Amino acid sequence: MVLNLFLGTIVISLTVLIHTFGLIAVTQAMGRLVARFRMHGRRSRVVAMISVVMGLFAVMTAEVWLWAGVYRLLGVLPDFETALYFSTITFSTVGYGDVVPAHDWRVLAALEGVNGFLLIGWSTAYLIAAGTRIGPFKTGEHF
Repeated sequence: MVLNLFLGTIVISLTVLIHTFGLIAVTQAMGRLVARFRMHGRRSRVVAMISVVMGLFAVMTAEVWLWAGVYRLLGVLPDFETALYFSTITFSTVGYGDVVPAHDWRVLAALEGVNGFLLIGWSTAYLIAAGTRIGPFKTGEHF
């Protein structure tokens, strides 16, 4: 169990770094896209929100792939496709239960679920903040 906690802490730290720098990159890309196309009004808000959503999806995809790579590297799951599937359903806290890790790695998988729950929440907060600051949810306006 100590190895699970140690490895989980390392991977969680890496995903937090990915998320932090990913959100910074998404913010910068959103600003560049709106400025480049010199859009104003609703069009710029739609472009901004699409770039935020796609950016968040890309960031979380990288985090899921990191977890899948760790599972594969440790030999927890038989192949990368299974590891990626397991990581996706665990990170998103869906947890179908059709693929389960070996008994020795259950705590590591649980840590991914907690990690995914927190990062998805962080992404939701970021998305709402973007929507109220520059997007379609500005005060007095509606999408």
